[in-house]
Amino acid sequence: MDQVVQVTGALLILAGYGAALAGWMSPRSLLYLMLNLVGSAVLCVLAFGDHEWGFVLLEGAWALISAYGLIALARGRVPSGPATH
Repeated sequence: MDQVVQVTGALLILAGYGAALAGWMSPRSLLYLMLNLVGSAVLCVLAFGDHEWGFVLLEGAWALISAYGLIALARGRVPSGPATH
């Protein structure tokens, strides 16, 4: 079951990233940031359970960066800089 959840988390991140690269979605959009946040958070939690500290750091950082972007959007600001995972 962990593998299904892990692959789903990865697919969420990759879907947003691929859509941003194709020009179908802005990396500063609500949908992109949500896909990145949920996917990264899922992978972070699974990595934590497996004591994969490098992946906890990587995915945890991406989850926090995406959360920061979502907070900026909620406050009416567009997140600045590249926001690609």
